[in-house]
Amino acid sequence: MEFYGRNTLHGFMDDENGSTQSPPRLSIRSQLDMYEQDLQSSPGRTSSPRASATMHSVLPPGSPESPWTLSPLQTPSPALLYHCIASLHRQEGNIYSIGLSKGLVFTGSDSNRIRAWRQPDCTERGYIKASSGEVRAIFAYGNMLFSTHRDCKIRIWNYTVTDNFKFKKISTLPKRSSFLLFSKTSGQQHKDCVSCMAYYHAEGLLYTGSYDRTVKAWRLLDKKCVDSFVAHESNVNAIVVNQDDGCVFTCSSDGSVKIWRRVYRENSHTLTMTLKFQQSPVNALALSTTFNNCFLYSGSSDGTINFWEKEKMSGRFNHGGFLQGHRFAVLCLTAIEKLIFSGSEDTTIRVWRREEGSCFHECLAVLDGHRGPVRCLAASLEMEKIVMGFLVYSASLDQTFKVWRVKVMPEEKVCFDFADRNDSKSTKTMEYEMSPVLSPSWVEKKLQGNHFQ
Repeated sequence: MEFYGRNTLHGFMDDENGSTQSPPRLSIRSQLDMYEQDLQSSPGRTSSPRASATMHSVLPPGSPESPWTLSPLQTPSPALLYHCIASLHRQEGNIYSIGLSKGLVFTGSDSNRIRAWRQPDCTERGYIKASSGEVRAIFAYGNMLFSTHRDCKIRIWNYTVTDNFKFKKISTLPKRSSFLLFSKTSGQQHKDCVSCMAYYHAEGLLYTGSYDRTVKAWRLLDKKCVDSFVAHESNVNAIVVNQDDGCVFTCSSDGSVKIWRRVYRENSHTLTMTLKFQQSPVNALALSTTFNNCFLYSGSSDGTINFWEKEKMSGRFNHGGFLQGHRFAVLCLTAIEKLIFSGSEDTTIRVWRREEGSCFHECLAVLDGHRGPVRCLAASLEMEKIVMGFLVYSASLDQTFKVWRVKVMPEEKVCFDFADRNDSKSTKTMEYEMSPVLSPSWVEKKLQGNHFQ
């Protein structure tokens, strides 16, 4: 087990067998040493002579004392700087989900433990141990933590952080009745893996999506399932809720994205729109809302990210285009402010920025550090004086968990020629040639056809 970081940090995930032995000694190295080794061990990326010449002429020589990395894209004034501040490795198992709340990072894995880490240095604060198997999805809100497990049930935890991390299980959904010989909860319980969750704050509703093709709505006030409906023809892979109006967005391996709305003064939901542009499975969703705009993003197995813009008057979502850059499937998305972070099977994380008041997007950077598909992402905002900062957390099927500090420079007002903008719905695309390095363990899972599960 190895740990890389700027500061002295605690170890990552002790053995999951419940032993009480002292943790193994860690190998701690400076961030500079890590970068030097990466430069020596990583294979060179192919690029055109023109691109190489541009890069050499544009980017200033890096300072050996600085761990910051300029974006590897062809931009006359770099708009983004990023730095991997921690890289943690587990000897076995994969992290399936990441949750953020109250200055903590939660990770759920194929062990039976949910780890809590302090932001941003990833000092371990404690863990929650469940007896119900691997943790497939987690979601944090306030002092509540929701988790789904192998038994297809949902656990609700309450936690506090003072000197020590303390937690208490509030409930299990569905609730088991102690008065009935044959419990009625069997009809409320998902029949397969619960893959995703979303929480509607205003109504206290928890939405869960499952590989059994259904979506369920749980009222937290009385811990009851108030609605259950078949949402797709295949696995439900992701679900998000618009906190402004309560609309629910779901995506599936059947290649569709659907929009659902609650019936007025009822608990049932009705389908309002189906968004489908290709047969490729849709693996991830992200919603980006600002005062003036609302954008929906979906990541597909063909490597594209489609996006839709909400009309202000009608509320209808119109297809605005797609973002291209990933070579393999997009497995996870997260949106914050005007930035969209996408993790892919090609081992990279791309950072996209939407231009204010338009549908134009640009790829600001490619975060390259994992050696396996990037399975899940989370991001939080760090405000500075004029530079906007973000903390990005990523987990990969190479069994590593990384923390990135990203700094985004203010947008520059650039005057474009009409020929550069002949279509208001098109997107800016930038080429970045890659030759991903995949971990042998993931390649084996890929050949077996079960690397997403």
